[in-house]
Amino acid sequence: MNKFKIGITVGDINGIGLEVILKTLANSHLRNFCVPIIYGSSKVVAYHKNIVEIEDFHFQSQVSADRVHFDKVNVVNCWEDAVDIQLGRCCEEGGKYAFRSLQWATADLKVGLIDALVTAPINKKAMQLADFPFPGHTEYLSQELEGNSLMLMVNDGLRIGLATNHIPIKDVASKITKKLVISKLRSMNQSLKIDFGIERPLIAVLALNPHASDDGVIGDEEEKHIRPAVIECKKHGLMAMGPFPADGFFGSGEFKKYDGILAMYHDQGLVPFKTLSFGNGVNFTAGLSRIRTSPDHGTGFDIVGKNMADPSSFRQALFAAIDITRNRNMYYETRENPLEQHEIKGEDTDPKELAEN
Repeated sequence: MNKFKIGITVGDINGIGLEVILKTLANSHLRNFCVPIIYGSSKVVAYHKNIVEIEDFHFQSQVSADRVHFDKVNVVNCWEDAVDIQLGRCCEEGGKYAFRSLQWATADLKVGLIDALVTAPINKKAMQLADFPFPGHTEYLSQELEGNSLMLMVNDGLRIGLATNHIPIKDVASKITKKLVISKLRSMNQSLKIDFGIERPLIAVLALNPHASDDGVIGDEEEKHIRPAVIECKKHGLMAMGPFPADGFFGSGEFKKYDGILAMYHDQGLVPFKTLSFGNGVNFTAGLSRIRTSPDHGTGFDIVGKNMADPSSFRQALFAAIDITRNRNMYYETRENPLEQHEIKGEDTDPKELAEN
């Protein structure tokens, strides 16, 4: 099987991003599945390597992802500046180099020099200080890459997407429209099919208001926007259900019956997701022409430099990038070749074998 080239941004150099990256990539077996390419600086990587105290970890410095070593960890040097690393501090420099790493990696992702991107955590205040004009990674990548983005939190069979991302809670209701909900449902449906290999996804839609508004007693967004969107999608063959009151939906375990769940706002989706999956969850930007994943945690300024950061979520994000890349390639390859598309439906066909051939 050909190994995929996976780009990795360093995130905020004052946070735990490089710690979880290095702890993950220290496992040499990972290089059997992908070619890791870190976008940052060899000097900064070496600084964090000394903190993590990984003895048997080596990397290859590169000037471009165009020419990398396929059996080593590669570091593409995005800057030569002497950087003043200030562990645990939110400052302009942390945002500046996180932005530079992201820009370089995204440019390579767009032209196909890397197959997928895994982003380490950024600090939103530091990014603002560095004139990063977006609330987060998702919004930046939505501008840079083609498609209709959907923030999708993933852990095994649990997949929660967001209708709205990083906006104040006071603005959420005004953003919820029939058009928006339809758009996000279509993106989720396509991603579940293409990126996760689910032929007929069943999607639950959460209500915005408590008790799904109790027939209009507590708000009217359900009747005006959300329910009509669900009905419209059903007419076009999409298997969507709801809107469901969010508290009972998760409290009763109803969420286990669905392939995907669409939440209306950030914390409505992420609070239950992190309660159920913290430390092993993955943030996947679905719906775009290219693949990007990230761990489900932040910069960890409170523990940086103490060698305490758990790399589990970053490791899951890396594996998710590999799996989604493979699934997406297989989906399109089987549809380009009618004979292969026919064969894949047979009971004796091994999809992994088809992907390798």
